[in-house]
Amino acid sequence: MQMNKFSQQHSKLRILISNDDGVRATGIKVMQRIAKTISKDVWVCAPMNEQSGAGHSLSLRNPLWLSRISARKYAVEGTPTDSVLMGVHQLLKDHKPDLVLSGVNRGSNMAEFITYSGTCAVAMEATLLGIPAIAVSQQINPEVKKVNWSTAESFLPKLIGKLLRAGWPKNTFININIPNVSPENLTGIEVTSMGQRNMGDSLVEKNHPMGHKYYWIGALPKQKPGLKGTDLAAIENRKISVTPIDMDLTNYTALKKLGLAVGSSRL
Repeated sequence: MQMNKFSQQHSKLRILISNDDGVRATGIKVMQRIAKTISKDVWVCAPMNEQSGAGHSLSLRNPLWLSRISARKYAVEGTPTDSVLMGVHQLLKDHKPDLVLSGVNRGSNMAEFITYSGTCAVAMEATLLGIPAIAVSQQINPEVKKVNWSTAESFLPKLIGKLLRAGWPKNTFININIPNVSPENLTGIEVTSMGQRNMGDSLVEKNHPMGHKYYWIGALPKQKPGLKGTDLAAIENRKISVTPIDMDLTNYTALKKLGLAVGSSRL
């Protein structure tokens, strides 16, 4: 198994930051401050506008525009995946990043939600490009506008340092979720598996004043407690969840069984 290995001199790492909340989001500013505790060579290339729920999508029918916001901070009129491609292959093409950090996202990205997540898509694209990546998301209370970013700033510099010293497989990215608690109320850090939610998204039908119907994707049904050892359970227990996500989606148990069933059959 090939591993991502990092020099002990983390201060020399070139770090690229992106997200799906947009280049001006508070969370990306938090991530910049966290990254600068690791290295001074920190760059940002993120979507110009919010792209939450964009998943791992590419802009194939529209041109990409790269705009300079400030020193080492750029915006792309496109998706989170577009931003990584522009950051790696255009902005930093002469000296590509050693590490990609995504987030800090406003809202958690756990269980099946990682398939919708533009935050995780940033880390996925970096991983496909051969660059180690970490996605970070902050759980929020939807009814409270203020987000407590202090837990991320208090614990992520040390946690990311530990991950860099340990390394992880090349075809894998790290998905971190932070519970909605203050630093003193955090109960620990746990390495977890991906949980499973009750999905069944509902569609909410509304009437437009002009007489047409329109629809909102509604809230999830009531959730059961997450299974022990999963990202869901860790967050419920006020722990930071650290989940290694592999890019190989093959079900090897099914591969063997189906191979025995159809592998030698004749058409």
